[in-house]
Amino acid sequence: MKTFLQICILVMCSPAVIASEVCHPDVDMSRPQYGIGYGSLMEDASRTRTAPNTGEALPALVQGFERSFISRGNPIGFSTTFLGVTEMAESKMTAAVYRVFSAADIVATDARERSYCRVSVSPAQIRLLDGSQITASGQYWIYVNKPDRRAQASAQLPLVQSYIDIFMTGCQQLSQRAIQFEGDFMVECLQTTKGWSEHWVNDRLYPRRPFIYQPNAGLIDRLLDRYIPEFKFVRIE
Repeated sequence: MKTFLQICILVMCSPAVIASEVCHPDVDMSRPQYGIGYGSLMEDASRTRTAPNTGEALPALVQGFERSFISRGNPIGFSTTFLGVTEMAESKMTAAVYRVFSAADIVATDARERSYCRVSVSPAQIRLLDGSQITASGQYWIYVNKPDRRAQASAQLPLVQSYIDIFMTGCQQLSQRAIQFEGDFMVECLQTTKGWSEHWVNDRLYPRRPFIYQPNAGLIDRLLDRYIPEFKFVRIE
């Protein structure tokens, strides 16, 4: 049986159609569906705002991907450089693994992550850290940023603290469930993240009292100051 891509090539589908199918492959809803979050999708509120029909996020280590600040936002107006991943066999990173119960939630997340492609991950690459076992029959998906959107942070598209706060809050939530991880899960989040930059803006509201809007600001700042040298270059905006 020919694949969709092979059929499309035979009937001369448009490049846009081919790219869409390759970027967002079909899912088999007869199998358990799982998402793998490594940035804002690690944080409960951020994830469920887009995909409300998901199960509890479980802490995990995922082999074969390197997380880095390499996904540039829209250069028009004000944006940031987001986290992305590069497929790299020897690398591993912390992540959230969560069950997706609705195909509509997958479609909604595809739309949210429109500068990324949804890529299949083998269950063998995933180690859950809460004491549970991976579901071998499941389909696991991760969002890999498109090559034409890859770039390091810059003065125009810096790292922003509000996004880092969401990422690190997700790490904190998961750390409470990572009972089978030897070490500090939040620190592991930092140490398995590349691409930190001197182009870094503190865009929190009322930065002198950030805990009003970001309850974890003190903990996050202490960890960043200890483990990430570039943190000292952060400027307030």
